[in-house]
Amino acid sequence: MKPFRLMSLPVTAAIIGLTLAFSSRAAESPSPPSANDLASRLSALRQDGTSYVRLRMEIKGATNETLQLQIKERRTKNSSEVVYQVLYPKERKGESVLLRKIGNDPASGSVFVPPNTVRPIDDLKEPLLGSDLSYEDVVEDFFAWEQQAIIGTEKVDGVNCKILESKPGKDERSTYGSVRSWIDVRRLVPLRVEKYAGTGQLLRRIDTTRVVVDAGQHIPADLTVSGARPDSSTLLDGSRIRHNVTYTDRDFTIEGLKEIATPRRSPDKP
Repeated sequence: MKPFRLMSLPVTAAIIGLTLAFSSRAAESPSPPSANDLASRLSALRQDGTSYVRLRMEIKGATNETLQLQIKERRTKNSSEVVYQVLYPKERKGESVLLRKIGNDPASGSVFVPPNTVRPIDDLKEPLLGSDLSYEDVVEDFFAWEQQAIIGTEKVDGVNCKILESKPGKDERSTYGSVRSWIDVRRLVPLRVEKYAGTGQLLRRIDTTRVVVDAGQHIPADLTVSGARPDSSTLLDGSRIRHNVTYTDRDFTIEGLKEIATPRRSPDKP
């Protein structure tokens, strides 16, 4: 089976808090952005309305597994709703995850396994579909946290980056005590993200291994997640994305998890 290749993957997320990708047009600010300005611009890229993503997730560890997924998202400034559904392999087809986060409240969600098994997600630190990402990584937007600071500069793969440190405020709940992001300010792309416990222990690292340009946008084409488990890593490779997709509330319900369907475009979109 040929792997998916990136066609267009502006912003998701998968992850990364990542959601899966961060992208933008090249930064045009005449002066270096402040920490809050930089974080605000990165956060705005995550709050991109509705989108649909196809993704290849390659998990390497004690056992190796490759999943092909579809991701449905509705994101605004104050809320995130995300659905991950397995399309391949056949024996896992239909396995789904629904996550929701409103304001500063903790995220919540459910896992559906065909034909009729549904369980609530009790621990957001659990791995997402067996990968090195957690459920929390999918919905959390650390660029929107109250505390943002530029703590240094460093080169990543020859690119000068500003190191942005994000910390949750007293009303913002997270299993992470801080997150450090190595930002290529010119392209406004995080080339590395490290997530730390409150004790300072490194819990998870996300590296952008390839950046491409599509329609004037700089896009992380490949991401590698490591550190969550010994001798394990996960490669994320996006294949395509659609924005301004029309969803109904049902798409983000338990009943909606039971349906594998293609997204519906807005009537005003080609």
